[in-house]
Amino acid sequence: MAELKLRKNEKGMILAIDMGNTNIVIGCVDDKKVLFEERLSTDYSKTELEYAIGFKTVLEAEAEQAKKEAHGIHYVEERADMHHPETVLEIYNINSDDIKGAIISSVVPQLVNIIKAAVEKTVGITPLMVGPGIKTGLNILMDQPRQVGTDMIVDAVATLNGYGAPAIIIDMGTATTISVVDEKENYIGGVILPGIRVSVDSLVSRTAQLPRISLDTPKSVMGKNTIDCMKSGVIYGNASCIDGMLDRIIEANGFGVNGKPEAKVIATGGLAKVIVPHCKHNIHIDAELLLKGLRIIYDKNVEGN
Repeated sequence: MAELKLRKNEKGMILAIDMGNTNIVIGCVDDKKVLFEERLSTDYSKTELEYAIGFKTVLEAEAEQAKKEAHGIHYVEERADMHHPETVLEIYNINSDDIKGAIISSVVPQLVNIIKAAVEKTVGITPLMVGPGIKTGLNILMDQPRQVGTDMIVDAVATLNGYGAPAIIIDMGTATTISVVDEKENYIGGVILPGIRVSVDSLVSRTAQLPRISLDTPKSVMGKNTIDCMKSGVIYGNASCIDGMLDRIIEANGFGVNGKPEAKVIATGGLAKVIVPHCKHNIHIDAELLLKGLRIIYDKNVEGN
């Protein structure tokens, strides 16, 4: 199947997919604006056909459910003769023919070919893959640049484009990662921590009396029962961890002292909105950071750019 490419100066939408260890994020991005974002669970046992069906289901979801999830709006019953959009694409006034390309970032190597084939089956486009040989515009000063996670690279590219340097990027997913970009726009290092849900699952599975908990904020930093004690440890403990790591990273790099500019701190990932509000540092949440970065990288690599 021939690869479709976005020509120079041609406006077009792309399908952007980030394949993580827990979830696969699917979004449609037009000129760096994310039009929608949906998620599927990462399943190592699924075939390319099963993933293709999953992608098609996301793109052709019933309008009522998709609207409610996307906007949180309660709808009243409308006249039977009124036109109702039938797909997510119609809800956002997207014609499937307007999707000119696709790009995938993945931290699950064993599923890359399966997801790539699934995208081809779903939209008829061979996607670009973020990895060695792809232009990112990022100078990676690491011992083994090829080992840096594609999600960390994409986050850094989006941050430089949208917020500038120096910057510290926190991505809170299956693992919590922290990336550091210096004032010269070099990717100079990072930190990888156990993710929040991974830590909670490990704690619960290895203890006899600790239950599974929801990740909502407890009434006080000091719990009066087992569940609130656990919630405090998870929420405030992780917030304190982030604050502590930021203190160390800022001090180690001299950000904000001796004439060096202060670093912007950007957080993304599914759990950022849970933890960041309890941090003492000034941290900006950008839930769409990775999808924006995929669009930027796509534009750097399509024919004619």
